[in-house]
Amino acid sequence: MFYDSRWYSYPVYPYPYSPNVIPNYYQGTGYQSVIPPLPFNGSVAGYTSVRFAEAVKDYGPNPYVVNIEKAAEQNNNYRTAIWTGKHLQVTLMSINVGDDIGLEVHPDTDQFIRIEEGQGLVQMGDRKDQLDYETMAYDGYAVMVPAGKWHNITNKGNRPLKVYVIYAPPHHPYGTVHVTKADAMASSK
Repeated sequence: MFYDSRWYSYPVYPYPYSPNVIPNYYQGTGYQSVIPPLPFNGSVAGYTSVRFAEAVKDYGPNPYVVNIEKAAEQNNNYRTAIWTGKHLQVTLMSINVGDDIGLEVHPDTDQFIRIEEGQGLVQMGDRKDQLDYETMAYDGYAVMVPAGKWHNITNKGNRPLKVYVIYAPPHHPYGTVHVTKADAMASSK
């Protein structure tokens, strides 16, 4: 099957850079048609009919590729670990409107937090009672939290705040799933 090159056209690259090039029947355009990627159906597992909730699990420390933006946007759990390795961990989080991640500090763990959907107030400081760093963060923003820094993010939008978090080294047990913030608080006691 051939696709209309007006929809799926990319610059011509010499072999071996474009192995999926098919013949171009629109001569003189300087472009060749390529077979487009299969549509992503929202499953973390890839191009399957498995629903997101059924596919979520901790894939670490095995090799794993995921559309992290889609996975974060579709996650409805407060926290879900999707990859735990020896030196880092990736979790998805969904923070309800008006709620927050919860004031916390990780003495030996750096964090990278990426906001995929929503907006939040970021607060950090050297002491629990002195959060002297405050700023708003929106879709596409990244927050870097140094080890030993008290921090919190409060959802200030009108929809759930969808983020993914990278911990280095891992902070939560392998396979962690907290459906609600209350579940997370109960497991940390």
